[in-house]
Amino acid sequence: MIGHRYRDVIAVAAALAGPLLVALVLLPFRTGVSRTNLALILVVVVVAVAALGSRPAGALSALSAAAWFDFFLTPPYQSLLIHRAADVQTAVLLLAVGLVVSQLAARARRLKVITVTDAGYLARIHNTARLAQGATSADAVVDHVRRELGDLLHLRACRFEYGSLLGHPPRLEQDGGLIVGRRRWEVERRGWPEEDVELRAFGNGHFQGRFMLSPVPGERPSLQARLVAVTLADQAGVALDTAGPARREQ
Repeated sequence: MIGHRYRDVIAVAAALAGPLLVALVLLPFRTGVSRTNLALILVVVVVAVAALGSRPAGALSALSAAAWFDFFLTPPYQSLLIHRAADVQTAVLLLAVGLVVSQLAARARRLKVITVTDAGYLARIHNTARLAQGATSADAVVDHVRRELGDLLHLRACRFEYGSLLGHPPRLEQDGGLIVGRRRWEVERRGWPEEDVELRAFGNGHFQGRFMLSPVPGERPSLQARLVAVTLADQAGVALDTAGPARREQ
């Protein structure tokens, strides 16, 4: 118990100091590197803190990263004001993506699985969050996620089905595991099964539909990739839930 408390204290300290120190290191590059890339570097710090500590520590580090990004890396510098709309959007996305991936990292630590730190995976989450924030249609987000899943998991095809669940296909779970029938399927050892796999999309706790993944038999997507796939599907679910009943009845 004392060990856990000590680790939580360290995580809170890292949540406060880590983003600040990294923001200071990035100061010389703030005019030569895009602010989106600077924000992604800070997201990696958020993930590291969440992997070390708890969900609150991850959330605190996301808030700290957004604040120091605003203060040091967006003009006017040394101010919490932001003049450019694009910088406002980047700061908001940094906070949103930081919160999402920090919760994912904390969940991964609790499940004793690998955390998502790959820059390419983080960029997929960031780009989807950016689209979800600005899209006028939830269908655009769903279509974007469908393409991302196809590329991320090296699928033959991917489609989205609205409405209720039919049948009992293999299912990709929230922890990145795969259930075939009632048993866990070892993807790393056996690869994908031959039939289509469902990935359910939830928005604010409400089932919105499912992505049907048509895998290449024998492909072995990493646990990191599968966790990112689950996160992308939930982002589509949130977009659908925000669109409201009118969209779901179409």
